[in-house]
Amino acid sequence: MKKILIATIIPLLFACSAKNADNELSKEDQLKKYKTEFATLKKKISALEKEIRSESNTDEAVSVAVTEITNSKFEHFIQVTGNVEADKNITITPEANGNIISIDVVEGQKVRKGDVIGKLNTAQIQRNIDEAKTNLALATTVYQRQERLWEQKIGSEIEYLTAKSSKESLERKIEGLQAQKNMAIITAPFNGIIDEIHQKKGELAGPSIPFAQLVNIDQVYVEADVAETYLNYIKAGEKAELEFPAINFRTSASIYRTSNIIDPGNRSFKVRVNLNNPGHKIKPNLISVLKIKDYEIDNAIVVPSIIVKKDFEGSYLYVAKKEGENLIAVKAYIQIAKTYNNLSLIESGIQLGDKIITEGYSQVVNGTLISTK
Repeated sequence: MKKILIATIIPLLFACSAKNADNELSKEDQLKKYKTEFATLKKKISALEKEIRSESNTDEAVSVAVTEITNSKFEHFIQVTGNVEADKNITITPEANGNIISIDVVEGQKVRKGDVIGKLNTAQIQRNIDEAKTNLALATTVYQRQERLWEQKIGSEIEYLTAKSSKESLERKIEGLQAQKNMAIITAPFNGIIDEIHQKKGELAGPSIPFAQLVNIDQVYVEADVAETYLNYIKAGEKAELEFPAINFRTSASIYRTSNIIDPGNRSFKVRVNLNNPGHKIKPNLISVLKIKDYEIDNAIVVPSIIVKKDFEGSYLYVAKKEGENLIAVKAYIQIAKTYNNLSLIESGIQLGDKIITEGYSQVVNGTLISTK
């Protein structure tokens, strides 16, 4: 038991002493030490790869598939989530106060601009109109008589002007009352569908009380927030691909506009895409995924991302190269500029005409003897 404890404690003491030694070294000395260890590790890896290579050379070559690098087109897209909105989606409220005496539509009914949706009680306004009309008839008669007398130079001018003013005042009063009566008739401001009726016959309606919901979704738009880092890459007029997962529908359209203000809360700007919606498949508040291209290059070196590996030196892949009569796998370190849709845009490390290993790459190391399928 004591031997076991001693055997356990001794490595711990060595580890602690090594840590203490590292802590006592300066940063420059620690860096030199790590570089030395790194160089030693590279030598060990190289020696191990040579051993594996020599072993593989005595065996049959590993069968792989290669692809010659040619110029390719590379596109990079950003994806953002947007929300469907409709400009013509409003809550209708009456312009006047009063009890509802009729609701002339039902939910789901199509209406045209100017169609009557409902009516409020206008009995009191009508009585005021009738009274004003009676007074107007008398005022008109008085005015006509005063006018005739004035034309004959009989009577005073003030009597004539008073009669005229009284008549015109009543005419304006009737116009105002008629306007109030018209305000009690609720009409559709545009063509659309009555989506919901909020009130019932007999209830009190008014400007602050929602009466009905009117929508027209012949045209809708998708609005999304895009990070400010893409501000220089996304412009109005560019194409956007839109997907609506809930209804399994895809389409494309041009970006209508980008906002000129950055939201300080999430450091984003808004992008709007207008859409025609003849079948009314797309509904307001539906979620949409927008794909917007922010980068494109025609003549590029592009490789499948799956064949790219990493070690402590960086990213690499295997290239098939001739060595005498043999074909071997050579590790090529690369610089990746961008990655999208399982494809990587290569900045340096390989060139046109190189043959990269696209199948069997997991079975080879640097210097493995290979044969092509």
